[in-house]
Amino acid sequence: MYDPDELAEIREAKESWEAGTYGETVDRFGEREETFTTDTGGQEVDPLYTPADVEVDYREDLGYPGEEPYTRGVYSTMHRGRLWTMRQYAGMGTAAETNERFRYLIDEGSSGLSMAFDLPTQMGYDSDAAMAEGEVGRSGVAIDTLDDFETVFDGIPLDEVSTSMTINAPAGVLLAMYVAMGDKQGVPREQLRGTIQNDVMKEYIARNLYIYPPKQSMRLITDIFEFCAAETPKFNTISISGYHIREAGSTAAQEIAFTLGDGIEYVQAALDAGLDVDEFAPQLSFFFNAHNNIFEEAAKFRAARRMWAQIMEERFDAQNPKSKQLKFHTQTGGSTLTAQQIENNVVRVSYQALAAVLGGTQSLHTNGKDEALALPTEKSVRTALRTQQILAHESGAADTIDPLAGSYYVEDLTDGIEEEAFEIIEEVDRRGGMLEAVESGWVQRQIQDVAFERQREIEEGERIIVGVNEFEVDEEPEMDLEEVDPDQEQNQRDRLNEVKADRDDDAVDDALAGLREAAQGTENVMPHIVDAVKAYATVQEVSDVLRDEFGEYKPGQ
Repeated sequence: MYDPDELAEIREAKESWEAGTYGETVDRFGEREETFTTDTGGQEVDPLYTPADVEVDYREDLGYPGEEPYTRGVYSTMHRGRLWTMRQYAGMGTAAETNERFRYLIDEGSSGLSMAFDLPTQMGYDSDAAMAEGEVGRSGVAIDTLDDFETVFDGIPLDEVSTSMTINAPAGVLLAMYVAMGDKQGVPREQLRGTIQNDVMKEYIARNLYIYPPKQSMRLITDIFEFCAAETPKFNTISISGYHIREAGSTAAQEIAFTLGDGIEYVQAALDAGLDVDEFAPQLSFFFNAHNNIFEEAAKFRAARRMWAQIMEERFDAQNPKSKQLKFHTQTGGSTLTAQQIENNVVRVSYQALAAVLGGTQSLHTNGKDEALALPTEKSVRTALRTQQILAHESGAADTIDPLAGSYYVEDLTDGIEEEAFEIIEEVDRRGGMLEAVESGWVQRQIQDVAFERQREIEEGERIIVGVNEFEVDEEPEMDLEEVDPDQEQNQRDRLNEVKADRDDDAVDDALAGLREAAQGTENVMPHIVDAVKAYATVQEVSDVLRDEFGEYKPGQ
């Protein structure tokens, strides 16, 4: 720490440098830009940072890894003790293809599975529904019944893997299938590890893949919190997602502000449902984006950890240290990938992954270079995984904890992002909380304004995207792309019909009746959903019971 006299001397010396050595050079030659800002334009970047530019109380603002305020990491050893979980997103049309890709990733050294679902599954429709036509298996794996899950995880012991599932509105159904699959394998429920995204708030904000109205969605989420706290304590019950908010165009500060705002809404809903904060909060997790500006992204992650610890203590009086620890998964930025000169995407993904590791992520997905064009091929997925492995074992980035701490620039960025994000959260509070702010369209407008400005900058050449508006080449990309089998939709429907023909319809009807009765009252619906999927009730049959009881969300109504 510097005393006031030393800081005054440093400040005076910097002013002298700015007027002399630096200023004279700028006056003579200029600089590349009139003003430099962070990637999302949230903060102006000074030419030089010194101790006089940063007000940091080490113990209060930074502390030590594994201790409050968790700025430097939620675990004491971080990546020195255990590397982040290396996940690769996979959902390859059919359950059999997904199983094949999962086995390939495990053989290549992936330490976690990440499961993508097709649009019908995400919307609670079966593959034979009229709404599913043309979309079965297109954006991920089609899951209709537990039979599909049995195929996906054939030969994959659930007590040896951690599985993340990107599923939201029907999250309870897919979680129930995972629990049922574990029961079939003889894996104790308390040993199941993984995450369901289960973040419906961000669907209202950024993706629009919702089913039920907000109040009823919150009821399902809190039922899952309660069920998992009792049954699957190692399973993360929600992955509160800033990823899609950033993909929609937000700034880094908006990403964490709106994400933590969603987290506040979920915690409050659980408390209102009578749950104890220290019973469910340790199972909350977060999901963030990693974009190209290494320093801004690392600072964003550090700020988010510090903010969540403060929020959980001051707003919710959390006592369990684990309730205050922001644990997060990171995915490299899909919206940053370009169809032009796709090999450049390997470089983008590498820098984004580095930012996530320097920022202290708990797990990481690296995008394949071809994802701007199609589902990633096996080769591009391997390259993406190798990117993480090289980062882990050859770069040295994982050998010390929070290596950017103490950088005058990074600490200034961390403070600036935190300040801006808290200002946004305060505005959300003034608007009645995230639910009100989303239903009024205010949150969406904030993001849209940033996205519009970003696109204008690209089109007018103010923001360089290598290979897109600068350093272009006149050539068609030469590469193999993953293709969807045109027959897979009918094959999936045939498979579904076979399951329906073989199952015990009375058992299905009884299970769905029990679910309906629970939904009409206050009983936790999750045990009934588990019973239903074990009887091979379909995703849509379960979702339709809840549609009947809860209704469907229609914005503006």
